[in-house]
This record gives sequence, C-alpha cells and structure tokens, in this order.
Amino acid sequence: MDFRVQLGVFRGPLDLLLYLVRKREVEITEVSLAQVAEQFLEYLDVIKQLDVNAAGDFLAVAGALLEIKSQQVLPHGDEVEEPLDDPRQDLVPRLLEYKKYRDAAAMLEERGRAWLQHFPRLDGDLPPGEVDPADQPIEEVELWDLVSAFGRIIRESEAVKPASIVYDDTPIHVHMERIRELLAARGTVVFRELFPAGAHRSTLIGIFLAILELVRHHYVRVEQEQLFGEIVLRPDVRCDAPVQPTDIDQYEHA
Repeated sequence: MDFRVQLGVFRGPLDLLLYLVRKREVEITEVSLAQVAEQFLEYLDVIKQLDVNAAGDFLAVAGALLEIKSQQVLPHGDEVEEPLDDPRQDLVPRLLEYKKYRDAAAMLEERGRAWLQHFPRLDGDLPPGEVDPADQPIEEVELWDLVSAFGRIIRESEAVKPASIVYDDTPIHVHMERIRELLAARGTVVFRELFPAGAHRSTLIGIFLAILELVRHHYVRVEQEQLFGEIVLRPDVRCDAPVQPTDIDQYEHA
C-alpha cells in the first residue's frame, strides 16, 4: 500500500543545495559539491516519501552531484584521456545565480520592513484584505532542518519494526488539533516527542505534514536554540484560532 501526498512547500533542489553549502560556512566556489552529495540524497529520500512529484527536479541535481563525486573518487592513470564535461561548471553558476536572487529578495524584504517602520501605512489607504497564510512559504532553514529531523525519525522507526502493521489514514487536521491541544497543555513540545515509537510510516508522515501546516498557517513556531540541538514547537500568533480542514486535507492516501 502506497502513501502519496501533494506538498508545495519545497522551493526546489537549488534551495536545498544552497542550504547545505551555507551550513559549511564556505563560499560556493570553494566547497566540494561531492561532499554534500550524500547529504543531498538523505534529504531526497524524505522528499520522495512526502511528494513524489517534487522529487523529479531533485533527482536531476542529485545525478549531477553523484557524477561530480564519481569523477573525484575514480582512479586516474597516466594515460591521456579525452576531456570530460565537468558537471560542476554547470551547477556552480546556477547556484550562484540562485543565491543572487535569493539574497536580493531577502534584502528587499528587509528594506520593506524598515520602510514601514519609518513611514507607517495609514488606516484605509488600501482596501481591506487578508493574507492567506497558506501562501506564505516556510523559511528554508526551518523547512530543511525539519526535513532533516524527520529523516532521522524515519530511519529510527525502520530499525524498530512493529509487531503488527496498521495503516493510518487519519486526516491531517486531526493530527493538527492533537498537536495544538498538547501545546495548550504543555506550552512547549519537543519535535521528536510527537512521533510515537514503532508507528507506521503513514502515521509518521501524517504527523509531519500536520506540523508543516501548523507552521505555515502560523499556529505554531519552530525553534532550535543551538546548532544540532533539540527542535521544539511553541504556540504562534494564530495558536487560538480554530483549525480549518479546508485546503488542508489535500493529501492522497492510496
């Protein structure tokens, strides 16, 4: 029995690759892309479980990374060989171009916030409108950190096989309500505590999707006080608003 979902939060493979490069705190032109190939594949394993359609673009970049890695590890003799196309020559300029636009977007957003502080918008200068939180992306650091943490949970769950396998088709909004109730009672919840040990993969994926939706809709916020520390969930600005199942249960169970 397969579990298929449609999830639109992944910005693309270059976003993930840029995230992995930034974690190494080196310039893009200096980092060895072969070193991030294994990490990239680990994230890809999780993405394939969450959104099969999104995995295609990631596979193309993963193939280029593996080609770069294979050229580095294969032995080279003294014989003269024909020059091969270097996939790094294509990937690095694309990554630099992507970084340029991402940095420009971040700068414009920061300037916009600063401008609003100096020149506050007057009431009634625009028609009333409401920003749909579903259209607001999860920031790349929060998203990829969550994907990494969820990948570790998936690997741990596969090492502990349950005695009986029970497929779980619980709606996403039900998981969301359970998490919100837990936060209301405790105030703070550790990310990994939300995933029961030995649970079926469908249950783990459902809980993870519920967390992504809660973050996207600003019901909860995700924090990590230190690098590689525990990820925790806390109530956010809409924590008291009722969860709306509309446009949330857009995922397919099959």
